[in-house]
Amino acid sequence: MRRRDEVDFTEFATAVVRRLRRTAYLMCGDWHRAEDAAQDALVRVYKAWHRLDHRAGLNTYAHKAVVSVVLDQAKRPWRREHVVDQPVEQPLADPAGTIDDRLLVIQALAELPPRQRACVVLRYYADLSLEETASVLGIGVGAVKSQSSRGLATLREVLNRPELEEPVDDREEVLS
Repeated sequence: MRRRDEVDFTEFATAVVRRLRRTAYLMCGDWHRAEDAAQDALVRVYKAWHRLDHRAGLNTYAHKAVVSVVLDQAKRPWRREHVVDQPVEQPLADPAGTIDDRLLVIQALAELPPRQRACVVLRYYADLSLEETASVLGIGVGAVKSQSSRGLATLREVLNRPELEEPVDDREEVLS
């Protein structure tokens, strides 16, 4: 790679790595896997750098790479065997309850099938267009629309569950 390409790639990677990591996290629900996926996606971008359209295609290609990496990771048996709950660092005060809301959305996203989750994350978090999302996932625009619609309907259903709104205190049942 030429020196100017190295500089351009480094600037691009620096600008998008956090966004790719967050997109990967919303796809897989694990910060360690998300970090790996973002790094692997950037390696794929680096390898294809000379072939990519630098005016319009870099962001789409990077998202396509991160989604592909996350879906590939999920297929590996050793990735499915041990799911570890990660502690979530919370600030001292959260009067608006935004941390709880984020956690609920992340848990709800985890209940979606991979294709629906990918469509919802790419369309509504990564803010990709229908066409870009279709390109990233290698499916038609109609499939993106239907998968997004189904995913949003499931999220509405999951997020409106009474048990998510009012946590049950198991101690009360034991004491009764």
